[in-house]
Amino acid sequence: MQEFPPPPKAAEFNELIKKRLEEVKNRGGTRETVTVDWNGQPLNVEVIDLPLLGLYYNPATHRIRAQRTHDAKKDMALETEPWSETGQEYLEELLKAEPADPNRRDPAFDKLKESLKEYGQNDPGLITHQGILVNGNTRAAALNELGEASMRVGVLPESFTWADINAVELSLQLRKDHRRDYSYINRLLAMEEQASLGRTPDTIAKAFRIQVRTYDQERWILRVVRDQIERSGSGKAALRLIDFEDHQEKLKELHRDFSKLAASDPDRAEILKETRMAAITLGFSKTDVRHIEEGFQENYLSSVLPSRLVPETEQEESISVPGLGLSVPGASSKVSAARELNRRVLQAKACVAASETSEEEKRGAQLLQDDVRKAFDKAIDRAGRDARLRKRKQIAPERLMDACAAIELCVGELVKARASHSLDESAFDDAALKLRDGLRQLAQQAGRGSHEPGEGVRWLLEAASLGRG
Repeated sequence: MQEFPPPPKAAEFNELIKKRLEEVKNRGGTRETVTVDWNGQPLNVEVIDLPLLGLYYNPATHRIRAQRTHDAKKDMALETEPWSETGQEYLEELLKAEPADPNRRDPAFDKLKESLKEYGQNDPGLITHQGILVNGNTRAAALNELGEASMRVGVLPESFTWADINAVELSLQLRKDHRRDYSYINRLLAMEEQASLGRTPDTIAKAFRIQVRTYDQERWILRVVRDQIERSGSGKAALRLIDFEDHQEKLKELHRDFSKLAASDPDRAEILKETRMAAITLGFSKTDVRHIEEGFQENYLSSVLPSRLVPETEQEESISVPGLGLSVPGASSKVSAARELNRRVLQAKACVAASETSEEEKRGAQLLQDDVRKAFDKAIDRAGRDARLRKRKQIAPERLMDACAAIELCVGELVKARASHSLDESAFDDAALKLRDGLRQLAQQAGRGSHEPGEGVRWLLEAASLGRG
């Protein structure tokens, strides 16, 4: 967890805060307070009115932590000089932007601005004694844009450390009455930060109001995302955390399918993960990505990949054991091929998006992306057709199984009705006749084109013929 030095003129602003707090105390009457959760206990802090010009956006806020990677140069400037005009302007820019695409203005910010313009500030923000906004950064940005001169804020105790500040901000955001959620990746980063502070999974899951298994899933997803970012780096460019903001459901489905497959075949699970991540990077939809299942690489993708992207060797990797002169089997060639393809897709995506790469490099990377996307398009289309065919083949058996379940329930209800002498004999007889007619039609269709019917179909044909009398 990063700590920042005090902002300029922190001591002077601290004196102003103390004077305002003293004025509120001496004024008498009912004083406005805001309650925050600190170390599991409610803490009431005084609310005062302060000039917006003296307040600073919080460079450590969880709200835009992932979005800071949008512009590497500005992020570096923010890291080294968080209270400078450049750093504060970058924070304000990100607070107004869409989480998944900081180049676009967030409609949710405009809604907040309109609400503040029409109804004013309903809830106070929260600051430190140095004027750093702990809660209400986005509201401050909106009030600034509206030309307001001041903002109502609660003031945290002067003894609060950066650890206390981050904990309070997180507890406020996770309340059910919050107005604007953290983006998906920022939630993952907040969980990671809590784990780095030594908190247990049970404690973190409770704070985020999720189950422990969901917390484990989120940590796995963040590890995968960080791995993708690391492998996308090629010297000049790399993907960023915000590049994965819009893929929440796809990543969660990947974790579920990966976990099921890894229990029986870790290599196939790894191939599934690498292939799906490549498709996610290429921008395929959730329904398309679902068609990438076990066996997708060898059954559909390998045959349509451009030859320059097909691995040259089919030998398994080996890993040498230092000091023993031995080697053990590493990842299979199919796993290596999936990893290599995904790596090239990741690096191509990063190269196309980066401003530092040359036009020639961009063209080459875009060409690779286009070729791989066309191959995935064909493979996903074939996999989808096969999946639909399998589904059609299963519809009739599944319907019959549903009918069997209904008959089993009917047996139980019939026993109860007989025991209580409440059976409608006439209605039951009519229903049995419909069952007879239905079985005859089913037997007629089941017997068509079947030269060697199985035991079940043979029984059905005999039952239908017996019922003709």
